[in-house]
Amino acid sequence: MSKLLIVGTVAFDAIETPFGKTEKIIGGAATYLSLAASQFKVDSCIVSVIGNDFPKEYLEFLEDRNIDTSGIEIVPEGKTFFWSGKYHNDLNTRDTLATELNVLANFQPKVPEKFKEPDFLMLGNLHPSVQMAVIQQIPKRPKLVVLDTMNYWMDNAWDELMEVLKKVDVITINDEEARQLSGEYSLVKAAQKIYSMGPKYVVIKKGEHGALLFYDGKVFFAPALPLEEVFDPTGAGDTFAGGFIGYLAGTHDINFENMKRAVIYGSNLASFSVEKFGTRRMEYLTKDEINRRLQEFKQLTQFDIELN
Repeated sequence: MSKLLIVGTVAFDAIETPFGKTEKIIGGAATYLSLAASQFKVDSCIVSVIGNDFPKEYLEFLEDRNIDTSGIEIVPEGKTFFWSGKYHNDLNTRDTLATELNVLANFQPKVPEKFKEPDFLMLGNLHPSVQMAVIQQIPKRPKLVVLDTMNYWMDNAWDELMEVLKKVDVITINDEEARQLSGEYSLVKAAQKIYSMGPKYVVIKKGEHGALLFYDGKVFFAPALPLEEVFDPTGAGDTFAGGFIGYLAGTHDINFENMKRAVIYGSNLASFSVEKFGTRRMEYLTKDEINRRLQEFKQLTQFDIELN
């Protein structure tokens, strides 16, 4: 099996949407990424940091899903990273109510020895200097390096972000972030500009409007499945990215045609993530459910047409 190294936050979230609100629940980019990737035949490992307030039972749960947690540092007297947010009625915009970095403020990532030569590397949304610190611990370049980032780092760590972008193969960002990163409104022009920064593939997530994959002048679009209920979009982007790289790692194939399938798998898993608050829906997702929804994606996009 391929080795997949995942770098990102393991955290607590408190979320409010038009459909309800939660107290502290499990969240964090690496949690969503790893749960999505666990649906495929991969050996994955998380590099992150938590405090001793994080439930040990959840680490055991991740281990049971073939997710190695030896790269998660536990700070004995520390508190786990916490984020709280409130979503507007459209679920596309949100207000951050609280951000407590806690142990994340001084995080120095340490890659476990047995994962220092991963086949695939997923750099979740963290400070670019942390992402670079992980890259520098890996002596042999992985088969594929995927990076997720956000506008905050574009505003506050531009130079470091530019250095990391030179080291990656794929970037996954949303449409607003793509426009900010490139300075272009057209997403086609934005992708072309981002190529020049390093990534060969650009994946632009558009939330309920699907996702775009750009490569060497080629474009692929995957729709988002229309859903009856959407409770919490918080981890959808990370779930998408985890499904994307998990599928590629599981199939050992990174050509453009397989990347298109990976985008569909990522979109499929993200459609489950939003149905419950936090990671709850992803924790007990079954293969049958995934396959049934993949069939729905196929029916949504497949058609015959006669050209005159």
